[in-house]
Amino acid sequence: MKVRCSLKSAKNRDKDCKLVRRKGRIYIINKKNPRMKARQG
Repeated sequence: MKVRCSLKSAKNRDKDCKLVRRKGRIYIINKKNPRMKARQG
């Protein structure tokens, strides 16, 4: 999982990416391509 400053660029890489907010952190999860996982904060 990558830690990024901005997740906007990470979200645009794949159309299956979803933004999720958990415990004050913002995550990108992708069921079809788990390599796309990222988090911010």
